[in-house]
Amino acid sequence: MSDAFLLLPDFLLIVCGYLICHHTALGRPVWDSAEKLVYHLLFPALLFTSIVRNPLALDTALPLAGSALAVVSAGVLLAYALRAFPGVDARLHASGAQTAFRFNSYVALALAERLAGGQGLAWMALLVSVCVPLCNVAAVWPLARQGGHGYLRELARNPLILATASGLLFNLLGLKLPELLNTTLGRIGAAALPLGLMAVGAGLQLGALREGPRLAAALLTIKHLLMPALALALVMALDLPVGQQIVVVAFAAMPTASSAYVLAVRMGGHGGFTAGLVTVSTLLGMASLPLWLAVWRSLAQ
Repeated sequence: MSDAFLLLPDFLLIVCGYLICHHTALGRPVWDSAEKLVYHLLFPALLFTSIVRNPLALDTALPLAGSALAVVSAGVLLAYALRAFPGVDARLHASGAQTAFRFNSYVALALAERLAGGQGLAWMALLVSVCVPLCNVAAVWPLARQGGHGYLRELARNPLILATASGLLFNLLGLKLPELLNTTLGRIGAAALPLGLMAVGAGLQLGALREGPRLAAALLTIKHLLMPALALALVMALDLPVGQQIVVVAFAAMPTASSAYVLAVRMGGHGGFTAGLVTVSTLLGMASLPLWLAVWRSLAQ
């Protein structure tokens, strides 16, 4: 499968969710329950097992990890800054800001192996492990503030953050799951991606993007233009090894995470607006990701 079509299966799952919700007996009540299942069980299992299975070696990969953290941090700051612009709806911003800096980790891991083999997969797993906590904390902050929730309380009980923190602690302590538990959690987590993407489709309201078109355009610009451009500049300036360079650029050019929709809905945000952003980001990623890889290749020669 070419880079341009790597995201096609994800988009087709979103379409399936939309069709099932709107054209079968499996309507909104079914998907309300599905979203709760994804948020409270499936995605936490996925995050935990993904981190635990990929040992961290920060002492040998600090420039690589630092590049990704710098890119994500820039995305967070740019997304937050949009709230200060005149006319920006607070609820739309709180719901959609996360789509500017979060990333689809499954697509990232799949692409890394194709780009740089097993070593590329290990590098991408490191980036996912160090950036997921930052992304989740930054995603919760505006939603908690907008919804009037206590931020620390939301962090302390957010299942995605709890799963990430416990996975990192487990990893850093060098612990290993028993094989039976590892397999069970892996199978639970494997259901997160397809069901999460279909939940995005079920909640899809592309018309909701018309409620904040300029905000949506700005968020997508950060995700698909500014972050990859910054990543490209960083890896060139730091003169990272070639394999690491392409992994960082691919990481920065990823479409946003499908779980952004689930988080927005569960924390009282605007699910339709976020679902629209996830869908458009997936579509844009099909074009922008191979484009950024081509730009990197032309500069790296």
